[in-house]
Amino acid sequence: MEKKLKIGMFGFGCVGQGLYDIFTKTDFQAEIQLICVKDKSKKRSIDASYFTYEKDDILDNPEINLVVEMIDDAEAAYEIVKKALLKGKNVVTANKKMVALHIEELVEIQQQTGTSLLYEAAACGSIPIIRTLAEYYDNEWLYSVSGIFNGTSNYILTKVIQENLDYPTALKQAQELGFAETDPTADVGAFDPLYKLCLVVAQAYGKFIPPQEIFNYGISSLAPQDIQYAKEKGLKIKLIAAVSKVEDREITLSVMPYFVDAKHYLYNVENEYNGVVVEAAFSDKQIFIGKGAGGHPTGSAVLSDISACRYDYRYEYRKAHQQEAISYTRHYPIEVYLRYQDERDIADIDFYEISEQHIAKEFKYVIAVISLEQLFELKTDLPQRNIFIANTGRRVAREVLLGTLENKIAVSDFI
Repeated sequence: MEKKLKIGMFGFGCVGQGLYDIFTKTDFQAEIQLICVKDKSKKRSIDASYFTYEKDDILDNPEINLVVEMIDDAEAAYEIVKKALLKGKNVVTANKKMVALHIEELVEIQQQTGTSLLYEAAACGSIPIIRTLAEYYDNEWLYSVSGIFNGTSNYILTKVIQENLDYPTALKQAQELGFAETDPTADVGAFDPLYKLCLVVAQAYGKFIPPQEIFNYGISSLAPQDIQYAKEKGLKIKLIAAVSKVEDREITLSVMPYFVDAKHYLYNVENEYNGVVVEAAFSDKQIFIGKGAGGHPTGSAVLSDISACRYDYRYEYRKAHQQEAISYTRHYPIEVYLRYQDERDIADIDFYEISEQHIAKEFKYVIAVISLEQLFELKTDLPQRNIFIANTGRRVAREVLLGTLENKIAVSDFI
């Protein structure tokens, strides 16, 4: 049964103003009652009577039955969302970091209170991947879900590879277009797609994995030599988030640059677009493409969630209730291109196989097999060494990890 929504909104940026326009210019069954903002001095485009500076004016208001949260501060958003759910209010949020860090607790509160927490807008822009996984694939075993989850980094990579721009220029363009923040670390450091991957995994496999337990590596150390290598091989570089089945009830996850060739489904996904590839047991591969950066793509997803709240729609997390639990592992081999400057920078890295090594004054790299677990252990140090890593995409038999430590290879042994 459809119900009239009375909305309390947190934040009034581009998306918030767009939503207000939709509600006032259409017969959409929703009414914005209050908007909580932080800056008292900022001039607003609508009547001041809509605004409050106290969050409890919304959270303690019994007439408001839906909270729409669109602020940047993840911890402040968490406090708002948690209290709203406990008060019996449904919630729509676009804050992927907040949801990723607290999803298990918030889902438990949702189940206890019978409320709804929707976050389509927190993952992959205009692509409805969250609800697709929650509904279409709710009973189907998935082999993998992977894709370009960050439009900002994809825009930058498109410009440096397709248009020969240098990295700083491409980043500046992304910032000028509103795709990247003044501090772009979340995007180019692969944290934004990391948080989105956590949300995808919760729906695809019913597993709540903290983002700090996943290996993520971005494109901030990308150099002209890496671009040159990719072009010479007929490849492109894409920042890809991926979860895949490695055993019957075991999955592995990562977010990192990949080399992709012209046959890859994501090869032609360019600029600020996102692309998601779902490989399932019965429906085979399906590809979803849509804009992943900018106010309008996010706004469309927020509006879709708000519309669903008219019918008290909620995610069921059916796979989380399956009897056979899914386990998560980082003990998985991948083949990487690893570009470095000095042998001392990779002296503590153990490789299982080295198939290629190039040494020049300004350009050194190896193509080698390494455990995802070791990359995870080193991930905070690798950027300081100006190391760039890209997954080659070649499948590696997991058996290579079954050897002893004596089977590992140091680069010094290969020279």
